[in-house]
Amino acid sequence: MKVLVLSTMVPFVHGGAEELFVHLVRNLKAKGIDAEGFRIPFTWNPAERLIDEMLIARQLRLYNIDRVIALKFPAYLVPWNDKVLWLLHQYRQAYDLLDVGQSNIPDDARGAQIIQAIRTADNAAFAESKRIFVNAPTTANRLMHYNAFASEVLRPPLNDPELFGGGESEGYVLATGRVNAGKRQHLLIEALRFAPGARLVIAGPPDTPDDAQRLRRIAEEAGVGDRVQLHLRFLMREELADLVNRALAVAYLPFDEDSLGYCTMEAFQAAKAVITTNDSGGVLDIVQHQRNGWVSAPAPEALGEALAAMHADAARAARWGGEGRAAMDAHHLNWSATIERLVA
Repeated sequence: MKVLVLSTMVPFVHGGAEELFVHLVRNLKAKGIDAEGFRIPFTWNPAERLIDEMLIARQLRLYNIDRVIALKFPAYLVPWNDKVLWLLHQYRQAYDLLDVGQSNIPDDARGAQIIQAIRTADNAAFAESKRIFVNAPTTANRLMHYNAFASEVLRPPLNDPELFGGGESEGYVLATGRVNAGKRQHLLIEALRFAPGARLVIAGPPDTPDDAQRLRRIAEEAGVGDRVQLHLRFLMREELADLVNRALAVAYLPFDEDSLGYCTMEAFQAAKAVITTNDSGGVLDIVQHQRNGWVSAPAPEALGEALAAMHADAARAARWGGEGRAAMDAHHLNWSATIERLVA
């Protein structure tokens, strides 16, 4: 069986979706499947460019393939007679982010045409797909609400779980993943003002130089620079795992995330409690307040309370981390079963 995995590529941006793409191709091959991956270069600014991006995807022609597994917009628009979607998310600026005023699409007549074009193209792609898997219930609900398509939840497994064996805490709270306004690492820096003695490590690649500079500026203005370490770059897996294994807890507070998030999964695999927020979406499918982590309002003072609570009682944080590991184990996520469903 020849399988082509399709996704998108934003140059110099690497996050969870990119990791999933790489490991999906790798694990298809490990199962003896003839697999390759192809990523379509993609940009969403200016919004008018989205029409061109959709046309490029729709006009691509594939040959010598048995099955396509497509992950992201607009890659899933590429036509093929045996196409399975593992939908990470639609172009959310035409859906839920539009509803909350966080879209790059202009609020005018031309913007309305772009939104309609995106939704029409999506519906055509969804209709022609043999099966639609999604990465989380949040994504399934969004797909049903906006597009009226049913789907099956297929959570991505953790990559390299053997690296995240846990270890003794060195007392810092760790925030990993891509650095940008939507992941909201800046709130954690601001929260340190309300958590005397707490220490924070932020580790991950910034989407833009401005994202990095913003964190440095906030730390300086808040007067907490001596309690923040910034590793603003792409980290190798072993280096990332070492930081997770030595953390007191892990903080992950994206706005309305689609899935559990690799940051959450890595933390719980290492038996580390997770701090998140009550508007972080799919993360809340597994993080439970004061059982395996802390669910806070997305505000510096409330997050300061969470940081202070972890700092004040390391033994309790460790117990919560153990509960998090049990919650991860209960999901029985593994690549072998995942591949079987995608190629069935």
